[in-house]
Amino acid sequence: MTLDIRQDVPLALLTTFKIGGKAKYFVDVKSISEIREAISWSKTRDIELVVLGGGSNVLVSDSGIDALVVHILLEGYDFGGGDNGVCAGVNLLSTIRGASDATLGGWEKLAGIPGSVGGAIRGNAGAFGSEIKDFVTLVRAVNANTEEIKEFTNAECNFAYRHSYFKDHPEWIITDAEFMNLRGVDREESLNLIERTIAEREKRHLQNVKAAGSFFMNPRAPRHVQEMFEQEKNTTAREGRVPAGWLIEKSGMKGAKVGDAMASLQHPNYIVNTGNATADDVRNLAMEIKIAVHEKFGVTLTEEAAIF
Repeated sequence: MTLDIRQDVPLALLTTFKIGGKAKYFVDVKSISEIREAISWSKTRDIELVVLGGGSNVLVSDSGIDALVVHILLEGYDFGGGDNGVCAGVNLLSTIRGASDATLGGWEKLAGIPGSVGGAIRGNAGAFGSEIKDFVTLVRAVNANTEEIKEFTNAECNFAYRHSYFKDHPEWIITDAEFMNLRGVDREESLNLIERTIAEREKRHLQNVKAAGSFFMNPRAPRHVQEMFEQEKNTTAREGRVPAGWLIEKSGMKGAKVGDAMASLQHPNYIVNTGNATADDVRNLAMEIKIAVHEKFGVTLTEEAAIF
């Protein structure tokens, strides 16, 4: 056994929420062989295995996680070398900038989305009309039950809005991916577009706060609700969806608080840890928001954040 498996490791500082208890068992993994070793360790002891990536879009229970938490730290990318391969643990923004340095792009509108490449694929991260599904061509993953390694084509990933095959089948642990749908770009223009995108995100979304990112997915809404949104914002409800933040604000929940958890005044779909919020604070506030939105619009909000 070469893995350094530790006990009672605090998880809060590994999440963007800065909330959560301890992992009963915890291990950093930096290669596929280490992932398989961690799988074997958990199986022989009949201990559940939970994967943690970049720590965004995650809410960890105050009581912690009674499992082996496998922290994915697979790093590295290779643009221009043939397959444009990227490891799952690489920060998404660093990856996009690395592609620009190699004069490859097209996905600059994804810049600033927090988290790792693996997490972005699992949740089909998107912004400003682009989604990561538009660029990924192949995903490799390890099965936590069989230790099998499999390659998934784009079609086999079953991408949809903030969704993929890997959300439905968490036994598959993403290790790396190929991005052959990138196009040639001018390096300086691409890097400038990245910075403009980040600046636009800073106007619309909170940055550098203790939050998981957008807490709820944008739901499909009845036509009359879509029309209300379209008339007010002079835009179109894409795929029949309206922004969760707009629904939360119109339901009177912008700025609502439970303990130190608050629906942001700037972006109500961000539940922010304003001090020492607990996971229970966040859960209770999220429930109050869901009730208010359903009572006002008849729309059910669904969490985008993974809750442990």
